[in-house]
Amino acid sequence: MRITGLKTWLMQVAGDGRRAKARSIAKDKPGLSRRNWLFLKIYTDEGLTGVGECSGWPSAIRTMLHDLEPVLKGEDPQHIERLWHKVKLAAMGHGHVGTPLGGALAGIDMALWDIKGKALGQPVWSLLGGKVRDRVPAYAHADHPERAQDLAERGFTLLKASSTSRGEVDVKRLFAIREAVGDKVDLCLDAKGAPWMGLQDAIALGRRLEPLRLAFYEEPLPPEAILDYPKLRQAVSTPIATGERYGFLGDFRTLFELGAVDVIQPDTGRSGGITQMRKMAALAEAFGGMIAPHSGSLGPLAEFAAVHLMAATPNCLAIERVEDDWPGREEVLTNACRAEGGSFAVPDLPGLGVDIIESEIERHPVQLSVDLPTAAATAEHAQGGSDFAWTGLLRRRAGYLG
Repeated sequence: MRITGLKTWLMQVAGDGRRAKARSIAKDKPGLSRRNWLFLKIYTDEGLTGVGECSGWPSAIRTMLHDLEPVLKGEDPQHIERLWHKVKLAAMGHGHVGTPLGGALAGIDMALWDIKGKALGQPVWSLLGGKVRDRVPAYAHADHPERAQDLAERGFTLLKASSTSRGEVDVKRLFAIREAVGDKVDLCLDAKGAPWMGLQDAIALGRRLEPLRLAFYEEPLPPEAILDYPKLRQAVSTPIATGERYGFLGDFRTLFELGAVDVIQPDTGRSGGITQMRKMAALAEAFGGMIAPHSGSLGPLAEFAAVHLMAATPNCLAIERVEDDWPGREEVLTNACRAEGGSFAVPDLPGLGVDIIESEIERHPVQLSVDLPTAAATAEHAQGGSDFAWTGLLRRRAGYLG
């Protein structure tokens, strides 16, 4: 069997009432979020095809994929490890291209595993050593008590709130969520890795939240502040999580060797695919860590890949779930991946067990791909208190310190 080519589809994702954020919607493009979903399909001379999904910067990665197509043509798709390294080597001359290359590799790798599973008549999890669990746990987003109660009633036992960088507001909101759901539901906070968050600020906020017994404290520092992460971890008792903006295994090696992290969060669409993420999971296992794949901006195909991988991964904490996402999420694939009762059923069909619906994807051409500041944020910037200039640091820190 030989690869004959690939094809890509890039689509715009609309916003949903619960998920859409004002900063991500353009005034002249109402209802659109900055999220783009990039799907690909690899074709073979035996008629088998495989599908994958890429993230990182989808519109840029689409160009990269077509540049890499000649590297794959004529190759046997079943030699996945070999092709993974061949693709990475082909891009090496452009420098360390980080998550864009990680994203291209992720989609290619997913598609190759899909082909291999179909060729052997086995689901991908079976090729990864078999299941260690029949259902894969998920966690969902809850930024206020009412939402948290709703998700808890649906069966979610792990919920995540996101920081607004407003100090006392975030602290009070987390305590209100804890009071609403009680001790039977675990909570965590995504601090968003904001560039204005310094080490002392992250420590101050982390200490304020310690009575909540959070499952993890996510991205309390920006990804480039990697040398500050071990200091933070020593200063707070809450487990530290990060990794959604890293693209390769070596980044996670550094985190663990420094003693910087407890939970890694590689993004299923931009961290090199199943082949590399299983190595990340093994690395975490060796250091006593857990893996919780990121999925905040991903489409539904990468979610299938994450479920297969985590079904075969002993140190899986949970998969991030965009619950109540844009309804079109379930219309672009032949099967839906739903978190029923707070967990995913593991697919049993060969390969990934799903295909894309090309005609539906093509109905949503891309119009927006980056965050656009709102009028309110621009006004705040003009007053000298904007995140853009990082001048709000001391004001926010006062809120953390109480």
